[in-house]
Amino acid sequence: MLSLQSTSKPGHMATLNLFLVIMLMNILVSGWSIGVDGLSMGYYLMTCPFADGIVRNTVNRALQSDPTLAAALIRMHFHDCFIQGCDASILIDSTKDNTAEKDSPANLSLRGYEIIDDVKEQLEEQCPGAVSCADIVAMAATTAVFFAGGPYYDIPKGRKDGRRSRIEDTINLPAPSLNASELIRMFGQHGFTAQEMVALSGAHTLGVARCSSFKRRLSNFDSTHDVDPTIDTQFLKTLSKTCSAGDNAEQPFDTTRNIFDNDYYNQLQRKAGVLFSDQTLFVSPRTKPIVDGYSFNQAMFFMDFQQAMLKMSLLDVKEGPKGEVRANCRKIN
Repeated sequence: MLSLQSTSKPGHMATLNLFLVIMLMNILVSGWSIGVDGLSMGYYLMTCPFADGIVRNTVNRALQSDPTLAAALIRMHFHDCFIQGCDASILIDSTKDNTAEKDSPANLSLRGYEIIDDVKEQLEEQCPGAVSCADIVAMAATTAVFFAGGPYYDIPKGRKDGRRSRIEDTINLPAPSLNASELIRMFGQHGFTAQEMVALSGAHTLGVARCSSFKRRLSNFDSTHDVDPTIDTQFLKTLSKTCSAGDNAEQPFDTTRNIFDNDYYNQLQRKAGVLFSDQTLFVSPRTKPIVDGYSFNQAMFFMDFQQAMLKMSLLDVKEGPKGEVRANCRKIN
């Protein structure tokens, strides 16, 4: 040991240490590579190392003030990814020449834009032009799930922001009137299995629905039934009472509206799903066993949900010249 110490020069040791650090960084970055359009877990390691922390801390502060925003941020991510891919097109404001996605009737109830703006402003101060709005939306959703008591999962970063946001594209969002077969087909067009569709529907364990999205179930339902026959009698009274306050009156999806758990599936078993597109999952023979499984086993739901959310976060991501990093999330550069 003495001879080793006497022959090692300080400069040599410094060079060796630097070499080892570079090697370790290369291993970490390559190990985190996801292999999808250049995305990786360590994408901002060199360009904006505090990006994850800024997103997490800002979102957590907002949710401490208003826990209902967890549902809003998850829904925002979903509505973004289902239209043109995960490219932050949902954030773009309308102009006199274009009506954007956010002003579609399907998106008017979305909230939480100010949280994304807050995060973006901080990141632009720390590392200008580095972090995309699309990544911020995706990271905010993962933080919201965890904050509400759901599973922790990480996602690769490197999405670029899109340059298109048009109201007509939102016709491709799943409507609350769809049955299980239609949902399976629509989600299948994005590469999801029926199991993954039911798992993603579990995001409705958080938040509320407005009367306008389920009032059709309460009267003049179809040519045979005045009321949707899949609704429990007592729950029908609850929904009717909610709607007596008008179209914007809100009904929680389950009994723990701000807690991420599997109670949503318990509601479906009790015929107390709020939306037709919720209750249909228990009615259909193709999806009922999945609902039963998640109701019985919350850990299985958590595992399948986080995997489905990871898959959703990779939908049609834009890379390189196909996108940009917006300086302001509300408008194209």
